[in-house]
Amino acid sequence: MLTRAKKEEIVAGLKESIENSNAVFLTNMIGVGANDSVAIRKKVRDADGKVVVTRNTLFKRAAAGTHLEDLFKEIKGPHAVAFAFKDAPGVAKVIYEAGKENELIDFKGGFLKDKPLTPEEVEQLAKLPSRDEMLGTLLATFMAPVSAFARVLHAINEKKKEGGDAVEAASEEAAPAEEAPAEEAKSEEAPAEAANEEKTEE
Repeated sequence: MLTRAKKEEIVAGLKESIENSNAVFLTNMIGVGANDSVAIRKKVRDADGKVVVTRNTLFKRAAAGTHLEDLFKEIKGPHAVAFAFKDAPGVAKVIYEAGKENELIDFKGGFLKDKPLTPEEVEQLAKLPSRDEMLGTLLATFMAPVSAFARVLHAINEKKKEGGDAVEAASEEAAPAEEAPAEEAKSEEAPAEAANEEKTEE
């Protein structure tokens, strides 16, 4: 049984989460296995969120006087609340994907900032790219021109290398051709020298 002090502590924590969140999703975690529950909570934390399971009366007390008051006014039975502090689609996606594997998990509604969301609208939100996915897409977009520029530089360097090899090969082929006239000149000088020697002997 919760003591009064513990209840006040839970309500204070819920009020702080309501103030700091940009989205809230009403769902269910009752009946979900302990291991699955821990895994879902961890994924929600990784998406900058938090899952809270407690009494409806405490949810109602924490939401009193806020934009979430109507969300908890008519709820009956056990519920869980997922708070998204930064990445609303990311947190919704965790719950949505968990619901695919466990039919006990579904959306009862929610709020995005001050806008109320139906279960169908929360599901549509869950299908949007998460913050990390959008950042990955933006990074790929920014990197694309850099990658293209790098490929162009590489192609230019390859062309230069091929051109250098061609010049070197042409130089090697031209070298023997340049040496040939010198050898021919030597061969022409030899008969002339022999003729001079014959005249001297006469």
